[in-house]
Amino acid sequence: MSIKLLFFLLTLNFSNNLYAQNDIEIFPKITGYVGILHPIVTFSSEETKTNFTDYYIVGLPIGINIWKNPTIGLSFEIVPSIKSDSKISKVNNVLIHPGILVRLKKNYTFAGRIAFETSGRYGITPVLTKVIKKNKDHNYFVSLPMPVRFGNNHPTSLTFGFQFGIAF
Repeated sequence: MSIKLLFFLLTLNFSNNLYAQNDIEIFPKITGYVGILHPIVTFSSEETKTNFTDYYIVGLPIGINIWKNPTIGLSFEIVPSIKSDSKISKVNNVLIHPGILVRLKKNYTFAGRIAFETSGRYGITPVLTKVIKKNKDHNYFVSLPMPVRFGNNHPTSLTFGFQFGIAF
């Protein structure tokens, strides 16, 4: 009986070690996400525009992240935007948004993105993201994007926004 008990304990110990190895992240690692983006206020030399007053704009970001290691990654995001006012609602812009990711401490990530819009604008977008709930197979996050845009015969603009999403 002692040999059976010894065999059982060795088997149990070996299987626990195998299970623990499954929790190790392997790189490169591919993740994806979806979200809802609300631009809050946009500043330019001509005017200050706020969302939710004369119109409502919502963006629907969809992205893929390729993490090279635990701290550095690449990201590719596409963001169709819908604008609705008292007369019409329509897709008014599609943003192509590649960038680099830097994982920071305390579940924060910085994304430095370049921006190409179908509206003819282009620019950069620094984004600070925080994971607010971590689960085994998905995470909930909030982001603060700060797009700076140029071109298409408009003055330079700076927007502050809020994004909520799920990463998997």
